[in-house]
This record gives sequence, C-alpha cells and structure tokens, in this order.
Amino acid sequence: MPHYTTVHTSSLQIIDDDSLDAASLAQACQRNLDWVQARVVDGVLTPSTGTRNPEAVTSWRFAATCIVRARRVALLEHTYDADPQLAALTVDLMEEVLELRRRLHR
Repeated sequence: MPHYTTVHTSSLQIIDDDSLDAASLAQACQRNLDWVQARVVDGVLTPSTGTRNPEAVTSWRFAATCIVRARRVALLEHTYDADPQLAALTVDLMEEVLELRRRLHR
C-alpha cells in the first residue's frame, strides 16, 4: 500500500509519488521561476531529473517532498533576508533534527 503525504498549497495537492516541474514548484513557494532556477544552479534545491544547467529548466522534475524544503528556504530568505546558502544550511539542520527526533521516538 503506497504511503501518501498531502501538502495543501492554495489549490495544489501533492502526493509522495508525484513530481513537480520547476514552474509548479515556484508557484507552490510563491516565487518566480528564476528563483527556482537560481536555487538549483547554486545547489540549494536538487531536481530528481535533469541537470543543474539553467538552460535545462524545462526538463527539471522535483520530488513532491522537495516542496517542503523549497518553502522553508523561501521563508527563511524572506523573513531573515538570509543568503540562499545560509537558508539551505539552516534547512539541512532542521531536517537533521527532525530525523533524529523520529529515531529517538521509535
């Protein structure tokens, strides 16, 4: 039985097995396509398909779970005027803490 995770973003519903194109990810984060493109080129976001070449933006697909990471990065950048790399590092640490808590409660 597949495991489903639903994330509501306006009228967008995402399921774990789904993938997003760059434009949909940008919309879900309330950012423009250039924002997603810059974060991929900088290594902040990683598409599950395609290369990091900015000219390949139309071939990029992102795992549905990437939306959580992207939204956290966008929020940190906006709220604290954080550099994208610093926001990504902060999100990495947040994800690590969540994983450690999950392991602790098993």
